[in-house]
Amino acid sequence: MRNKEDVLPAIERVGGAPVIIKLIEGTQGIGVLLADTVKAAESLIELLQSQKQNVLIQKFVAESRGKDIRALVVGDRVVAAMRRVAQGQEFRSNVHRGGVAEPVELSEDYKEAAIRAAQILGLRVAGVDMLESATGPQIMEVNSSPGLEGIEAATQLDVAGAIIDYIAAQVEFPEIDIRQRLTVSKGYGVSELYIPEGSEFVGKTIEDIDLSAKDLNVLTLYRAQKVIPNPKYSRVLEPWDKLLCFGKLESMRGMVPARAQRKRAPKVQNLPDTQVTNPDKPNDDGQS
Repeated sequence: MRNKEDVLPAIERVGGAPVIIKLIEGTQGIGVLLADTVKAAESLIELLQSQKQNVLIQKFVAESRGKDIRALVVGDRVVAAMRRVAQGQEFRSNVHRGGVAEPVELSEDYKEAAIRAAQILGLRVAGVDMLESATGPQIMEVNSSPGLEGIEAATQLDVAGAIIDYIAAQVEFPEIDIRQRLTVSKGYGVSELYIPEGSEFVGKTIEDIDLSAKDLNVLTLYRAQKVIPNPKYSRVLEPWDKLLCFGKLESMRGMVPARAQRKRAPKVQNLPDTQVTNPDKPNDDGQS
């Protein structure tokens, strides 16, 4: 946030005061402030902006005050997780601010949130910080170069070794761009099939719509925030599902609802009945 006029709308978007104010360039809890009122937030931000500091405003989750979760994501899995708890009146739970770290076993929704956050940002190794709210995990921050000392000490796990193993596996068995590799055959490719509300496919299983007969294979099912790779053909389709498929592109086009394929014919307007003259040719009156 760089402009003063953006402060109040930003505070409103995160639910009002109290709010967390962070310096963009902050690390290890440095530059993280708690403002209990809107006026206090305005004053702090004005002071920071006068020092040419860019700030962001973050929602304050009261029920998680003084504690957070750090999940270390490597590839497509969480290899370690810890809960950091602030001491005394300190609201920042960073170990460098005196916070105490303890190992924690994450539930599937917390693991999924951490992995998804890293994937959205294109990170293969990331430290994902989450707050434990009444409504589930709240992503607070994603670190592209997370420190390992604190989480290794808390969990007694060799996180650095897990990262090295992952990198070694990438060299021996590299991931490939599936869209690029699967489009080498003429007429074949990768595309997404949408299942809108009211579609004839809603309520049917993947097997029911008999994609194999159309020379199509389902690679991934996207449902709301879930990514389901290699879904079972017994899975029932729901409105707004998306199927990532490989196969005949013509077959996939044929499965798009007719109303989505229909294109409006362009309206051709008649040109006015006017004479076009050559500017280099003299007019009838001899003038050019």
